[in-house]
Amino acid sequence: MEPVSTGLFFTISRERPGERKRPAWTTRALAFAVALVSLALPACNKPEGHEEPESHKIVATSPAAKEVNLTQEYVCQIHSRRHIKIQALQGGYLQEVRVNEGQAVKEGDLMFKIVPVLYKASLDAEVAEAKLAELELNNTRRLFADKVVSQQEVQLYEAKLAKARAKVAKAQAELNFTNVKAPFDGIVDRLHEQQGSLIKEGDVLTTLSDNSLMWVYFNVPESRYLDYMAGEGEGTQKPDIGLVLANGRKFPFSGKIGAIEAKFNNETGNIPFRADFPNPKRLLRHGQTGTVQIHRTLHNALVIPQRATFETLDKRYVYVIGKDDVVHQREIVVQHEQDDIFVVSKGLDAKDRIVLEGVRQVRESQKVEAEFRSPDVVLAELKHPAE
Repeated sequence: MEPVSTGLFFTISRERPGERKRPAWTTRALAFAVALVSLALPACNKPEGHEEPESHKIVATSPAAKEVNLTQEYVCQIHSRRHIKIQALQGGYLQEVRVNEGQAVKEGDLMFKIVPVLYKASLDAEVAEAKLAELELNNTRRLFADKVVSQQEVQLYEAKLAKARAKVAKAQAELNFTNVKAPFDGIVDRLHEQQGSLIKEGDVLTTLSDNSLMWVYFNVPESRYLDYMAGEGEGTQKPDIGLVLANGRKFPFSGKIGAIEAKFNNETGNIPFRADFPNPKRLLRHGQTGTVQIHRTLHNALVIPQRATFETLDKRYVYVIGKDDVVHQREIVVQHEQDDIFVVSKGLDAKDRIVLEGVRQVRESQKVEAEFRSPDVVLAELKHPAE
């Protein structure tokens, strides 16, 4: 059978003499299949870019001017206002330990007593010298009254007595140093020495913490430091300072900013703050950790939903819909952020229409059909709406 051209991409064979003849229906089926393929190929090669553009119906809204309650959180370290080492001022054997670990003491309470043998002997010797100087002075005064000695002789013995009494006072102070007393009200920490230990001058016996007021330290980034100082300069309401403890519970008393250190850490860009918290129930202890929460209210803050924005090269933008329904991207400056909203300080005003839903579908200078939704309704639907 010889092939016969059909004018298509395939050929149909013609029978040769002596060959077995194919059924007619086979030849017609083959020709029909070839025709279908030839018709389908042009459709597959249809040029791109001829599809009709779809009309995007998007949802728009506007920024809202609201009061926003901001909460900024910082990891913190909790310290006692006074946390000192109790050290021995004199050496000797530790005769008595009058306190227990964790005990609360009052100012002036006796905590430790060191055997004062040498210091007691030194005091007795100085007291005896003072008595001798006093007798000599009295005798000299009688001689002066009898005009046996001069006034200068009396003054000489008066000076000798004053010197002896000063030595007595010194010896008495050294003896008192063997009694270690609490310098202020506080809580006793771990005991470093036990009864009978040989103590040298300067040895640490324990530490004492004044927990009536706690100093809580945390680091604040430079931008938030500037926001805080700007608020202080405007005379606005002081921020509410809270403290969340390690178990997730909030400390029942509020604090206040007590101090800001003098310089920034150049490596981290932070500056240390100190918040002061009253601790009447002595719940807080030196060395604890927690989270400081600074609550501040912004009045007439301009807020937008976070999903209405997009980010390009570390800058944040929104699509603004003009009066002609054409969208244009606009850069904004975010002052604060919460879970669902941004507080915008620059780039928008309350009259602007922005794309809320469909941000990924629109392009610069595209004309859109927008359904407007009230900003109050939009914010009410958020997880954490502005208040």
